[in-house]
Amino acid sequence: MAQGFLTTHVLDTARGCPAEGIRITLVRIDGEMREAVAEAVTNADGRTDSPILPQAEFATGSYELTFHAGDYLRRTGQATTEPLFLDEVPIRFGMAQDDHYHVPLLLSPFGMSTYRGS
Repeated sequence: MAQGFLTTHVLDTARGCPAEGIRITLVRIDGEMREAVAEAVTNADGRTDSPILPQAEFATGSYELTFHAGDYLRRTGQATTEPLFLDEVPIRFGMAQDDHYHVPLLLSPFGMSTYRGS
């Protein structure tokens, strides 16, 4: 059985708080093939209620998390013009080891960053 799993969270760096209510989708990428794997929404702590890719479904490979941030930015009054500078935020990454991967998003209306967390 796989020991690895994937978690994520979103922090609103402009407001200094967790970003609640952001829809996140996860796809597995194999060449030109894209397979939808999971979908979740961030809770009050800016996290998903459980790993977005749990141990039972974990496999190494290439993935893409898409953070559907536009609705959140609009809802919190941070979207002042259309089109938004950041609306859907894709992060493509690889998982080469059977391990815990944590891929957070630090978000503001005009910038974002990520890293491999713990």
